Amino acid sequence: MGKKVFVDLTHPFSADIPRWPYFDKPVIDNAHTMAKGGVLTQKITCTMHTGTHADAPRHVMEREFDGKRARYTHEMPVDAYTGDAVCLPIEVERWGLIGPRHLEAGCEKAGIKPKELEGMIVCLNTGMHRKFDDSREYYHYSCGTGIEAGRWFVESKVKCVAMDSQALDHPLHTAMGNNGATRMNLIGDSGRPITEEYAERFGAEAYAEFDKFAYIKLHGQEAYDKKFGDLEAIGCWGTWEPCHKMMLGHGIVGVENLGGDLDKVSGKRFRFFCFPIRWFMGDGSMVRAVAEIEEGDLNRAPDRVYPFGMI
Repeated sequence: MGKKVFVDLTHPFSADIPRWPYFDKPVIDNAHTMAKGGVLTQKITCTMHTGTHADAPRHVMEREFDGKRARYTHEMPVDAYTGDAVCLPIEVERWGLIGPRHLEAGCEKAGIKPKELEGMIVCLNTGMHRKFDDSREYYHYSCGTGIEAGRWFVESKVKCVAMDSQALDHPLHTAMGNNGATRMNLIGDSGRPITEEYAERFGAEAYAEFDKFAYIKLHGQEAYDKKFGDLEAIGCWGTWEPCHKMMLGHGIVGVENLGGDLDKVSGKRFRFFCFPIRWFMGDGSMVRAVAEIEEGDLNRAPDRVYPFGMI
């Protein structure tokens, strides 16, 4: 057995870290300083879903598929986000919706079969972690998953999914598009809403996948119920973060904004370590995500450097 090394898969945290479009800016202040008090003591105020972080079921739903109240962070097993892992290289077009065919192609590249994923952590390397920045490119135009990928994870019986993008779901499945009470329908590069841009680029049928009302109008209520009805049955808006809800509602937790030296372990198997704060009634937590892997298995990739605002 060769020498094992640890690889950091976490974006560094600071007051200027890129954050989701309507999240508050982290505030870092000093309670004590070396010059005045002889010690340095700092305090942080920020949303716990800033940077590399973990989600608990309660973050996106009131009830899980078993009918029980959705669990908080402290109710998840201590190793819910930790265990044997594989990083799947995902090739998908800009702004693309990741589905089973992309995931299965990633499995083939990593030399693992979907049936072998049971009980494992699945990390996805889409390349978005290299674009981590306060930019429309990272947030508005990210690739991401949806209902079909969520079902694939459930059927594969994975333990946890860690994504290198802005969220588990495609941005148009989030409030950046036309979903949920907090929906923003953000303005894109053209000066028009990103929902209009997407429909123009990919077509109305492709866009309807992200919009409950557009889907029903185009395909009918029966088709919508067939695709999203199991989410609606437990009180969830079907097209609003469906991968989140499909996974978390079945006890599969998620990690978002995976970063650091992810390219060094892409296509590899390793041990994944990721622990949220033991936060009573928490909805999620910032984490330090790390891979433990044999040194000889590492991919040759330059060390990641982080000048925020300069990709």
